[in-house]
Formats: sequence, C-alpha cells, structure tokens
Amino acid sequence: MIKHRNRNTYNALLLSTLVICQLPGYTVSAASGASNDISTTISAVTANKTTNSLSYIQIGSNIKATLEDVNIWPQAEGNILTYTLNYSNGSNSDMNMIHYFSRVVTPAGSVIPGNPVTGDALKKKVVSKESLRVTYYVNVGKTDSLKGVKIPMYVWDAKTKGYLKQVGTFSLPANYSPTAASGKSLTTTINDIPVTANTESLQINKHNGKVYAKVGISLTNRGKKVLGDPGYTAYLVSAGGTSFELALDSSQVAYKIQPQEKKVIYYLTEIPAYLKTDNMKLQFVQKDETLKLELPKSSYKLPAAKVPDLTVGKGVVKKILINNNTIETQLNNATVYAENDMGIWSIQFRLKNSGNKAVTLPSYELAVKSSKGKTFPINAKALSGMTLKPLEEKIIQLTAQLPLEVEQNTLQLQMIEAVTADTTATPGATAKLTFPVAYYTIPYTPRPDTHSGLEYKTTNPHGSFTYSLQSLQRFPWKDDDIVVAKLRIVNTQSVTLSLPDLKGALKVDNKDLTSSTELFMDKQSTALAPGETAEIYVLAKVDYTMKFNSLKVILYSISNEENVPFLTLSTKSTMNAVEKIDRGGSYTVTGKGKNAKVQENKTTVYEGVNSNIVYTEMIMSSEEKRQSKMARLQAYYKTADGELYEAASNQSDASAAPSGKQLITFWTKLPKSVSTSDIALYVGPGITGNKLSEPGQETTGFINIASLALSPQKSVANLTNVALYPYTLSIKGSDGKHMEGSDTISIVLNYDLLKDSSYDTGTFNHKLMLKMTDPYGKSQEKAVVLGTDLTEGSNNSFTMTFNSNMYKDLYGGPYKLTLYDELQGERIELASQTYSLTYEKLKVIEE
Repeated sequence: MIKHRNRNTYNALLLSTLVICQLPGYTVSAASGASNDISTTISAVTANKTTNSLSYIQIGSNIKATLEDVNIWPQAEGNILTYTLNYSNGSNSDMNMIHYFSRVVTPAGSVIPGNPVTGDALKKKVVSKESLRVTYYVNVGKTDSLKGVKIPMYVWDAKTKGYLKQVGTFSLPANYSPTAASGKSLTTTINDIPVTANTESLQINKHNGKVYAKVGISLTNRGKKVLGDPGYTAYLVSAGGTSFELALDSSQVAYKIQPQEKKVIYYLTEIPAYLKTDNMKLQFVQKDETLKLELPKSSYKLPAAKVPDLTVGKGVVKKILINNNTIETQLNNATVYAENDMGIWSIQFRLKNSGNKAVTLPSYELAVKSSKGKTFPINAKALSGMTLKPLEEKIIQLTAQLPLEVEQNTLQLQMIEAVTADTTATPGATAKLTFPVAYYTIPYTPRPDTHSGLEYKTTNPHGSFTYSLQSLQRFPWKDDDIVVAKLRIVNTQSVTLSLPDLKGALKVDNKDLTSSTELFMDKQSTALAPGETAEIYVLAKVDYTMKFNSLKVILYSISNEENVPFLTLSTKSTMNAVEKIDRGGSYTVTGKGKNAKVQENKTTVYEGVNSNIVYTEMIMSSEEKRQSKMARLQAYYKTADGELYEAASNQSDASAAPSGKQLITFWTKLPKSVSTSDIALYVGPGITGNKLSEPGQETTGFINIASLALSPQKSVANLTNVALYPYTLSIKGSDGKHMEGSDTISIVLNYDLLKDSSYDTGTFNHKLMLKMTDPYGKSQEKAVVLGTDLTEGSNNSFTMTFNSNMYKDLYGGPYKLTLYDELQGERIELASQTYSLTYEKLKVIEE
C-alpha cells in the first residue's frame, strides 16, 4: 500500500511538473528546499580563455550534468535565455530524463522552469555510457543581463518534501560573458558536430551613399561528419545593443565544411552612417518555428573595424576569396575610341581559379566610375554565375559608353557584389545589399588604327590569336556599292581556338551599316587547330555616291539575346585596287567544294538597232576531286571611262564532274555611244548567307572580285557557220519553189546542227528568228527553235512556207534568208544569204 501511494504521488507530481514546464514564463517565488543542497559557482569566461563547457554538477551515481552555452537574446514578448545541459551517463543502466529538472533564477528572484527547445523535446533518455545534450529556454521578461543568474538542478526523490531534491546550482558570476573574445577561439557545437570558431574580420565600406559591414568568421569542423549550413540567423550587434540582421555571402549559401576542414564564412549588412563600430559582436540565433521564438546561440566579439583600400592599380592582380577559394582577378586590357560624342570602351577582365575546387561566382554589378563620382553601369551577365574549374582561366569582354565630357583617363571599374537578403520589415520582402569588392584602375589607351597587311595580337574569352586586315575593297552592287573587309585570323595558341557563331557589323565615318552587313567565312568547322587560319569577309552595302574616311569592323556573337564582342578594329586604309587579270588569263574561285578556274571563251559585241550588246562566254573548269555544284558567278562590265553595267548570266545548275567544264554566259546592253574597245568584266562568286551561292540561289553580295580584261569581237558570220554555244549551225543550201498561180512560196533548208556536249550549260535562252525577203522586197518571219524545229545531226532538212496574194503573179526571182538572235529585246543579225527562187509552171493537160 505504501509503495502504491508513493507511485500515485510520483505520477501526480510528474504530471504537474510537465504541465508547469509547458507554461512559458511561469515563475515561482522560490526553489524547493533540500537538505543536501550543493552550490556550484562558474568561473568567469575571461578574454584569455573561452569555452562552451562551464562547470558540472553530479546529479546521480556516475551521472553528471555539464552546463554549456548560456545566452540571452532580447525579443518583444520578453527576452529569451537559453542554456545547454550535457548529461553524461557513466552508469550501467539507461538514464530516464523524466527524473531530472532545471530552473532559472533571475537576479530579481523569479524562478522559471526550463523547457526543452523543439528540437530537443523528444530526448527522453541517456543511454548507458553515453552523453546527451539538451538545450532549454526560458522567457526572463525584461531581464537583459546574465549577471546574477542561477540555474538550480533537481532530481526526483520520493523522500524529499515536494518530491524534488535540489542537487546543485550553477551560478553565473557578475563578470560572466557568453561572447567569445576577439581573436580567441570558441569550441561549440553546430548540428551536434563539434566546431572551433573565431572571428576573422569586420570591414566597413561606403558605396552609393550607404555604409555596409562585412563580417568574417572561421569555422573548423572537428567532427567526423560534413557540417552543413545550420540555417542560423546572424546579427551584427553594436556596443549599445542595436542589432542588424546579416545576409550570408551569396557565394556561400548552403556551404559544406568537410571534417577537419576550415572555412571562413562572410556575412553582409547595411548599417547607419552614424553608428559607432567599436566593440561590436556577431550573434547567431536559431529560429524555433514551433515556439515562434529566436533562440540565442553562440556570439563573438569582433575585431576593430577596418576600411579596406579597394583600389587596384593598373594591371595589378587582385585576389578575392569565394567560398574559401582564391580567385585571381585582373583588368587585363582596355581601349577606347570616340564615336558620336561618346567614348566607346572595350575592357578585358581576367579571372583565374587558383584553388583546388570548382567555384561559382556570385552575382556582381559592374560600373565605370569617373573621378567626380559619376557611375555608368555596364552589363555583368557574363561574369555573374560563372563557374571556374580548378586552375581554369577565363577572360570576360566588357563594353561601356561614356560621354566625352567625362574625363576618360581617370576612370575606375567598380566590382560590386550584389546580395539579396530577407528582411523582417515586411513579410516575404527582400532587401538588396551591394558590397564593393574592388575598384580597378582603367588604363587610358586610345584604340590604334589597323593598317592593311600588318598582324596584330589579341586575346578574348575564346583564346589568343593574331589578326590582320588583308584587304578593303569597294564594288558595285545593284543600285548601291558593296564595301568588303577581308580579315585573317591565325590561332597562335598550342590549343584549339573555338570560334563562336560570328556576326559582323561595319561603320563608316560613324554611320552604322549593321542592318545591311553580312559576314562570310568559308569554313565548315569553327575550330582552329594551332597555327590554323580562317579568312573572314565582312561586307555591307553603301550608297554608291557615299564618300568616307574611316571604317570600323566589328565581329561579335549573340548569347542570351545580347551581343558579345569578339574583335573590333578601326582603319583609315585606302581601298585596295581590284586584282587585274590580263587578256587570256584565268580567274580562280576558291571555296569548300567550289574550287574552279574560269577563263574567257569569247566576247562578242552585237550591234543592235537601239543599243549594243556585249556577250561573253566563260568556261568554268572544276578543280574538285568529286562531283560538286559550282559557285554562282556575279559580274559587271566596266567600260574604259569607268562606267559599270550589271551583267545578266546563264549558268548550269547541274553538278560538275571532277575536271568537268561548264559554259557560263554574261551579257549586258550598252548605249551606242559607249566604246567597247577596253571593256573588262568584274567577276566574283556570289554569297548567300554564310555560304558561296550555287546556281539558282538568290545572292546578296559577292566577294573576291577580279577584273578580267576581255577581247571583244563584232559579230561577223554567214549561214554556213553560225555559232550559238553550245550549238553550231551550218546552212548548206536552200531550195525555194513557187508554183505558177500559187500564193505560196515553199523553202527547204539543208543544214547541219551540232551540239558541243563537252560543256554543261544553262537553259538556252536565245530566240532565233528566220526572215525571208521575197523578190518584191517584202519580208516575213518565223521563229526557229534549236533542238526542236532544227534537230541535231547532219544533212537535215527543214521546210517553211510563206503566203501572200502577190505571189499569184510571181514568176521567180531572188529571195534572201536572214538569221537573227534576239537577246534582251535586241534583235541582232547573225548572218544572211541570197538564193534563187525556182518558178514551176502548171502542167497543161491535153485532151
């Protein structure tokens, strides 16, 4: 019965104790007395020694409780005090936590039960020979200091009045401080992993009229598991007690620290300009979402604040730490040129990961700052979020535009880290922190002009190479002119140079021709092996009357819908003369699958009624080793006085066999007053997009133009030898007959028609007309189609009839046959011949 009564009493007391422990802020006037009360006084934590283990109390046989990490943190609903008890069970049986209790006694005498934080609420026992850490919290109201605070310990004892036996008291002395001294290490636990921590630095920087603080703390993982970011909230606390929530450096979000590894973690915040920065501390708190409280963790006194000199000299390497990896940064090169009252800057920014781990760069903002403090933001997308492998080096191409009224030789490139931090002012809102990283001095180097034929060295994000302006030419095109800049790029590295998908732009005297600019690079692969060369043509259309003195060539690629510079050059070089090819010489076409030689076959001047027609036949000989389509040629006729006439062309669209030949014809109309004695043909392959045009494709320009001197001849022929390539027509004779009283003349042509099949030709577009002039001098015409009306072969005949009422009274006489070639609306006489008409009388039938 006694045992039963004691058990009931224990259960009732236990229930009441659990209820009391669950009432935040519950206080009692005094602790229950105990005849064997033991008081343990904790030594002050001095500047020479900081530790999280304060003292211990023996609470049972081979069982002790060690007090650790006593902290206090002010909050609106009452200041929260936390403390950790490390229970060590050296006995041979498990320790039931329900037998042990702790309370907090404030300097005012209030006694408040300690309640486990949410994360430790389910810890119910300590296994034999092991230890268990439990963190408790109490709401101490307006108490804001640990001075005079005591923490008594109790155990369940049925023999003690009130059933609780006080076994000792942890007393915090007046000079106790939970904050680790500056420069001293503190051994604590994070996520149940032992960690050695000490503060590294406190930096103060001003930017855009605001003041920012950057706090560095080093953490060394002394455990055997990876330490992850515990999600603590960090505060910068001034000597007067004002706190500012810190944002974790964006490059270290969700950091990991390996066992025995040391990392420096950085936090940022904005502070008022008037705030005194001496005797500041770093305070960590942990949010308990269930309790809706911030629970204080460890705190550290910070070293004296320093204002670092962030200015980086010309060409100097600036090392920065990102996630404890050293990154070398350097403003590698910068050039400027003037355009439309603006200074156009091109800046190369070099980064190298000298660490042994891959690093992803945080978000940065870049701006060019003048000596008077005016800033001009520039695009930093290529920099922010970049990943650098160990020992990897990258170069970022930056561009900036500044008004020329700004002094261009005293500029700095500002590199600002942009951090987004949660703010408690408005739920769900974010605040942006911009913390200066470095101010790089920009060397003032006006961009030099590029001279034709000279080689220049450069480096960009894709690698190092030399470039040269091979030629600069101007050619006619439709109603405009085409300006063509030919560039050569040579890979000077020992590794492959990968070219991006390049675009081109031309500017003449600052007039932007980008809308009409095209880029041609006859290279299927954009990878250049060491020493390999690529030739690039950048061409744009200009008004043929335009005159200009300077030209800019811009190569760029497009990434994320933005232009990324590759190479820019300026030149005042004069236009190169067109390559001249003497009469009888050959013109060479070069290009993948398009290599060929072109030579004049003949040039004929047909004298028309209203104009003359120059007609040229060219033989294109393939130099490919397999069947391929040849390039479509574009051409202009140039007269001795410099006038240019666009040539129409006819070219086969069939693939040429190896060493195969194709016949290409060009022709144009010339005014009767224009001399054709020194005429030349400006000829070159057309381009369509980034490829050489093929026959049948629409061309947008042409390149590699050469001037081919022609040997024009006037058309002189007779019907026995009429050449119309690929045909040759020979009319051997004509037999014309007229029957007495008939209104019809019948004419038979005897002819040979041969086709030269050694050439591929385009569609035969000549229109042949045969005119018969009768003995009265009257003419009639008939269209004759070669290959249809007149068939191929020898000793062929073709019969034509002509009718007129006048022929009924005709008794013979001469008739004349004239052959015309109609080309571009002009009728050109090829040859003529007169024949005799045979008169046949009607037979008289005698009865």
